[in-house]
Amino acid sequence: MADNDNPEMPGQDTNGVDRASDDSSEWQDINDTPPSTSIDFVTLGMFIIDEIEYPPPRPPSTNVLGGAGTYSALGARLFSPAPDLSRTVGWIVDQGSDFPSAITDLINGWSTSAVFRHDPSRLTTRGWNGYVDSSERREFKYTTPKKRLTAADLSGTPLLKAKAVHMVCSPNRCRELVEEIISLRKKEAKLAAASRPTRPTNGEKEDDDDSEDEENDPNAYTRPLIIWEPVPDLCTPFELLNCTNTLPLVDICSPNHAELAGFMGTDGLDPETGQISTEQVERNCEQLLASMPLTTYTLVVRAGERGCYVARNGGGRPRKRKQGKDGKSGKKKKKVGLDARNFHGGLQPDTDMEALFAGLLQDMEDRDNEDDPFGRFDDDEDGVEVDPGIERWLPAYHTDAEMVVDPTGGGNTFLGGLAVALARGKTIEEACAWGSVAASFAIEQVGVPEIGNDEEGRETWNGERVEDRLRGGNEDEDGKT
Repeated sequence: MADNDNPEMPGQDTNGVDRASDDSSEWQDINDTPPSTSIDFVTLGMFIIDEIEYPPPRPPSTNVLGGAGTYSALGARLFSPAPDLSRTVGWIVDQGSDFPSAITDLINGWSTSAVFRHDPSRLTTRGWNGYVDSSERREFKYTTPKKRLTAADLSGTPLLKAKAVHMVCSPNRCRELVEEIISLRKKEAKLAAASRPTRPTNGEKEDDDDSEDEENDPNAYTRPLIIWEPVPDLCTPFELLNCTNTLPLVDICSPNHAELAGFMGTDGLDPETGQISTEQVERNCEQLLASMPLTTYTLVVRAGERGCYVARNGGGRPRKRKQGKDGKSGKKKKKVGLDARNFHGGLQPDTDMEALFAGLLQDMEDRDNEDDPFGRFDDDEDGVEVDPGIERWLPAYHTDAEMVVDPTGGGNTFLGGLAVALARGKTIEEACAWGSVAASFAIEQVGVPEIGNDEEGRETWNGERVEDRLRGGNEDEDGKT
């Protein structure tokens, strides 16, 4: 990739137009993903081509493959070797008239279930990243109009039924996206059910068979895992109320240390050293989770070289992911519309949060599951399962600053690895290990790591196998894996 002044990319004409993508079709499935392909991961993060400006004397980097969507897809792809598992990673790439063909070739080389949308009437979304100090705090601005993704963009593709969905957005937009995704998936499941051939029922045995068929039906409605990455600009005390209203709707909320601190009105740094304060991270998590008593909520706080902190409050009940046959619990409950989710009242930076949420549990027990489009508060037929909670620091893979060439995209890549791990049944601790290893590959160079093969034909990234790095870095303090 270029270091200085935007040289002409291979395969472009002098106006920067990708000659390989000169059709005007809205959708272009670059991998022709079969409808039967099971998608483990999809991101609603945007595709962006970056210019990165560093503190002097380091020169800027231009035409860098970037964006939260790209890096999160990379994180999932690292643990999804071609040709089969790579197709379980889905994302959307919006191409403008200036899209470099070299980037097209690079994405094609990953063999994911990427969907290209070519629009010659606009420019590709581009952004400027500027690092302002040694603490990795950076500023960002768009240099061309952005193309934001919506849940509707997944319709008509296998991506809609992904097991895990990653999104980077404000609390309110997260709520909107989750509602839209759930609604679209339920609609698709109903259409699939209506198209299934009916069998004559000759009694209860036939009904039981139908129920078993529905349980095994790949087109039946399931709720996806939701991994939410708060957008940095809106991590402020004034958005704390919206954040707490959003937590019940997601499976993982993952701010970095500065974003979490922003919600709580602090900077997340040790006043004496200026470094990331693990004490502040722990205290902020404790304060936030102590105010959410209904069920379990999981925070994964990304803290650079400190690793990540997993905080899950105990004593609550986990959420079911699969709806029953008729979507009803059998109990008559009070009708509560979606607007009733704004139950926290007015929140100020100095509000006593524990007192504010004292009545939350009773309020939510009166909820009608039929009016819960997010599917997070279904009763467990086997009773309430108590979660013991987690409070644990997990190490970063790279602790040597010399190994970090450019931290851009490291957090997004972490969450792609974490999300695909959870989609494949890993524990949250294992998923964080996957995330840390994924991030390690993203930050070793400007842009994305280089894919290749070893002497035995096995896939490598930056000349190293991902599973080798995971095995070498997945040890606890006692040296046990």
